[in-house]
Amino acid sequence: MENVLAGLAIATSGMSLLYCFVGVTLGMLVGVLPGIGPLAALSMLFPFTFHLDATQALIMLAGIWYGTAYGSSTAAILLNVPGEASSAVTSLDGYPMAKQGRAGVALFVAALSSLVGGSIGIVVLMAFAPAIATYAIAFGPTEYFSLMLLGLVAAASMSAGSLAKGLAMVAFGVLLGTVGTDLSTGAYRFVFGVPSLADGIDIAALAMGLFGVAEIIMSVRVAGAATVSAKGITLRSMWPTRDDLRQSLWPTLRGSAIGSFFGTLPGTGPAISTFFAYAAEKRVARDPSRFGRGAIEGVASPEAANNAAVQTAFIPTLMLGIPGSAAMAIMIAMLMIQGIAPGPTIMTQAPTLFWGLVMSFWIGNLILFAMSAPLIGIWVRLLTIPFGLLYPAILMFICIGVYAVDNSIFDVWMVVVIGAFGWLARLVELPAAPMLLGFVLGPMMEEHFRRALMLSRGDLLTFFERPISATVMAFIVAVILLSAWRAWRGAPPLALGEED
Repeated sequence: MENVLAGLAIATSGMSLLYCFVGVTLGMLVGVLPGIGPLAALSMLFPFTFHLDATQALIMLAGIWYGTAYGSSTAAILLNVPGEASSAVTSLDGYPMAKQGRAGVALFVAALSSLVGGSIGIVVLMAFAPAIATYAIAFGPTEYFSLMLLGLVAAASMSAGSLAKGLAMVAFGVLLGTVGTDLSTGAYRFVFGVPSLADGIDIAALAMGLFGVAEIIMSVRVAGAATVSAKGITLRSMWPTRDDLRQSLWPTLRGSAIGSFFGTLPGTGPAISTFFAYAAEKRVARDPSRFGRGAIEGVASPEAANNAAVQTAFIPTLMLGIPGSAAMAIMIAMLMIQGIAPGPTIMTQAPTLFWGLVMSFWIGNLILFAMSAPLIGIWVRLLTIPFGLLYPAILMFICIGVYAVDNSIFDVWMVVVIGAFGWLARLVELPAAPMLLGFVLGPMMEEHFRRALMLSRGDLLTFFERPISATVMAFIVAVILLSAWRAWRGAPPLALGEED
């Protein structure tokens, strides 16, 4: 309780409230506008966090992350154009409800379910994160290497596309992470005589190019001015009936449980949880034929799962230092630049950061729910902005942001090159998120791998002799075999699309 009260004091301070409000508002905006995604927003604001306190920076980035989960359902319900892959399931029943004149009810139920799911996810985070941290303190380099390898393999297998493509992008990301100066020997690696590469590839340039620029290029190919009207969506029309609330109660709770579980698993993400939540509701429903035709359970359960998974994704990120998604990888990179190492010791070395962040989640979710109804008209009008005006402005901010990191034109050209690569990767269906995860985790994996071999005097069997490491390695083999079996059988991919 002392930690909770201390975190509440930090979260309710003036600057923390300001950055929380800015983060969740930007998150809602990014979620509403199709094609941008949270990674583009996180990438653009990543350089800005260098000038902030670590707690305030993390509060703002986290607000963008879970704010996007709230906002992405708006375009999915009104336009049948999900702002994020995680809201693709919501559009299956949300858009039919809108065509039936119940868009307001669908939006309110989505916001209410998001609040409940997010709250349950926060409770799970508060309850289990300290226990995981206490247990993880006993982890050695072999355990950390095995867990990070599991996270990369899971991310590769769960991403859109084949397992081979996912693993190839993971390996390429790890390779890019080795560019620069070897910390152990001081030797240059893969710099090719370019002095600007001596410090490695900048994470901000990589993230902005891989997701911001590439996403914009792909969206420009298919984007057009949206045609949607805010008429008919009033506060009165958003109020659900008692029957709507009754039908949404248990789906919301089931979705929250499913999302809380999948959020703690590295490499899964909110999109997977929404898929399973929707499938579970369809299976337990008395009349499954209602789904796809405006069933309110098809809106409540996926939205609850989406937001619960978004909150519990911080458990492996902060407690184990293993990002479960590309967005979490950006947050880990921000902490490392601030001199804070994510892992089980974060609760003892930086307790104010952890508990201040957790308590800000409560405030941010309440702000999002309070703003969801009054801002519907504004979001609907924003959807009518021509993308020909919107995307050039975003590109300008990307270039300004990456240049502001080191005042380096080289980094701007890196954004251009990486953006072109990211666009080509999208064309051939190579998933980008595993590449960023490999880039962030690669150097840490190398460090733990070297340390484990030093302790075992070069014996590779050390990764299979320690119980925890051996168990994780068995999971890795199982994930690879399962993915290979699904590919051989021609089963559909587990993921709904490129996650974050």
